[in-house]
Amino acid sequence: MSFFAIDIGNTRLKWALYAQGVPGAARLAHGAVFLETIDSLADTDWKDLPPPSRMLGCVVAGEGIKRRVEEQLELWDLAPRWVVSSRAAGGITNGYDHPGRLGTDRFVALIGARHLVLARGRARPALVVMVGTAVTVDALDARGHFLGGMILPGFGVMQRALEMSTAGLKVPTGEIVDFPTNTSDALMSGGSNAMAGAVERMYRKLRDHAGEEPVLLISGGAASKLQALTDLRFEAIESLIFDGLLALQAHTQGQAARAQQQQ
Repeated sequence: MSFFAIDIGNTRLKWALYAQGVPGAARLAHGAVFLETIDSLADTDWKDLPPPSRMLGCVVAGEGIKRRVEEQLELWDLAPRWVVSSRAAGGITNGYDHPGRLGTDRFVALIGARHLVLARGRARPALVVMVGTAVTVDALDARGHFLGGMILPGFGVMQRALEMSTAGLKVPTGEIVDFPTNTSDALMSGGSNAMAGAVERMYRKLRDHAGEEPVLLISGGAASKLQALTDLRFEAIESLIFDGLLALQAHTQGQAARAQQQQ
């Protein structure tokens, strides 16, 4: 009963094939492509994969992108299933004012974080940071309740906004330094420190709210810029969204098994 997981972000599509749809399952294959190239997946990356039995994905890139991916999934006799954010799922409760409006990537990453924390011991609060086109900083208490979170522009968005809005500034390649003495380093250091400051501020708020040190989990394609700056103890978990998808799939399979037993 192999399982296919898909994470469609604003820039890239990431996928992974697992031996089973349960947390900790062996990963058989994985990959990532830019959204501009998704129309060839069935003829390239996915062509020689063994047909999966189930799939589940999360998508933030919009309906058009989702439909194009579903066309590629026609390679297999597989019904597409996509996560919809809800009030509660996968061991967490969603404290968003309108639960369905929470981005599915954030929702699934929180579920992945919750299962990761519980698999390693007692329940603890967690701060879940994803660094990509946008940066999200989400707080989860020890009961698995999503308290809320922040969204701020990712590094590339910050740089492009400065270039468009400020005369004479062009986005160069600089370094992250303590005291920048040129524009290139000033831009690179400014954007990175803005992200790190947001994370550290939310970390302190969650620590004060929970009365203990939270687990800090960082994920995303641009996470290395943030990891190099913060003094907080953290763990880089690249598979956080896939971990959440596996947990949701296992829950669905468990519900189906219980329903069969009751019949």
